[in-house]
Parts: sequence; structure tokens; C-alpha cells
Amino acid sequence: MTSFVHYLLPWEFSPLVVLFCLLAGGVYLRGWSRCRRTAQPVGYWPLASYMTGLLIVYLVMQTRFDYLSQHMLWIHRLQHLVLHHLGPFLMMLGNPGKVLAQGVPAGFQAAVLAPLWRFPPVRALYALLQNAVVAPLLFVGLIWFWLLPDVHFTAMLSAGRYQLMNWSMLIDALLFWWLILDPRPRHAARRLGYGARIVILTLIVPPQILIGAHMALAKVSLYPVYNVCGRAWPISPLVDQQIAGLVTWIPASMMSVIGVLLLVRRWMNESQNTALPAAGLS
Repeated sequence: MTSFVHYLLPWEFSPLVVLFCLLAGGVYLRGWSRCRRTAQPVGYWPLASYMTGLLIVYLVMQTRFDYLSQHMLWIHRLQHLVLHHLGPFLMMLGNPGKVLAQGVPAGFQAAVLAPLWRFPPVRALYALLQNAVVAPLLFVGLIWFWLLPDVHFTAMLSAGRYQLMNWSMLIDALLFWWLILDPRPRHAARRLGYGARIVILTLIVPPQILIGAHMALAKVSLYPVYNVCGRAWPISPLVDQQIAGLVTWIPASMMSVIGVLLLVRRWMNESQNTALPAAGLS
């Protein structure tokens, strides 16, 4: 029991991670509670999905897992699988747009968020990051960039760059999966149609497979930084790299498959709901 608790304690305490998780969780819970009292309440599954995603983000950033990710390449890739795929994916399934809007105090929205949103550079930056071309390029590009051997070497040996790497992956993923999994109808607020979202999810698969295959099939160690840091467990650099490549190759690609299936289901449900009133008028 003591050993288990030891692994849950922070390796390097980060006030920013704790503040983010407390705010993201607290505001969501407040909003969810308020939504429950409306004519269209948010169910328990979105709550469970959002909180699970937030919890695993916390676990990989603020427990002993973070220590292991700095000393094993394949654990590091698991950490980024959570930060860039699974955690934000689950959070965006929790309908955060609607719930968080209910959870943020009205005074703060009026005094801070509304003026900030009306600021043209902010709207322009958001539009750029949510662009149908920029978003997938940035999503895959960040994986590629942080896995460049020279970039990865310096990031793992610098506390500031290491934090920048992790936060950039998380923030980009939250924006990307919000673009893909936004539960509003495709015609609302000029959102991307389901077909476009499915194409995006399909297009990001081959680059991730290539990155993972390059790591898994390489005959030499591409990341000597883990020889410098020291590995947490006595396995060879090539085995560590091969497992890391498989993590980058298979689970990350499967997230796209799951996303496509979810979108197809939503598309079919929306088409049926649209067809029913039309059938009643005929």
C-alpha cells in the first residue's frame, strides 16, 4: 500500500498542473450540476468521460509516472499518448463547451472572457488553430518535431523545454479533439461537417504510422539522451525504442479509428433526426 501511494506522489511538483486540473475539474463539476437542473441535462457518461480524461492527464504529469517518462523512451511515448490522444479525447466527449459555459461565473465571463473573445487577434489565432488544414498539420507536426533526435535530446535535459513540450502537446490536443468531437450539429456556428472531420482523422494516420515504424524498425538507437539520463529498468536501448515505436504506431492510429466510428454514428443519428420531421410533413 505504501509503495502504491509512493507512485501517486508528485515527482516534481508543478503548481501549474495542479491549478489546471483543479480549475478544469471544479468548473466542469459546477457547470454539470447546473446543467442537471435544466430542461436538457447532461448525463453521467459525459461527466465520467471528462473526469477520467482529466484524471489520467494529471497522473502522467504529476505522479511518479513523470519520473519514469524521463528515464524510459516507451514510457515517455505512453505519456504523450495520454496527453495528445486519450486524455483530451475523453475530455472532449464530455461536452465541455456547454458544461464549462455553465460552470464559469457570470461575472468572470462578462468581465474577462467576453472582452478577450472580442479581441481580434484572439479570434484570429483561434480561427487559425481550428482551420481544417492547420489543425491536422499541427497535430502531426508536433509529434514529429518533439521526436527529432536533436530536439528531443535538448528537451529531455532542460526542465523548461520539457514542460513546454508536454504543455504544447496537451493544449494542441485539446483544440484538435474539440474541433473533431464538437457535439453541436455540423451546421451550428459553421462547424466542419462530419465528412471533413472523418477525412482529417484518416489523413493523420499515415504520418503517425511512419513515425512509429521508423522508431520501431530502426537498427540503431535514435535517442541517446536516455543513456545519459539512465534508464529506470535494465533493457537495451533498441528494445526501449522498439516498444516506443509500437506505442506511437498502433494505439495512436487506433484513436483515429475510434473517432471515425463515433462520428459516423453521430452523422447517422443526425440524419435520422432530420429525416423524421420531413417524413411527418410529407
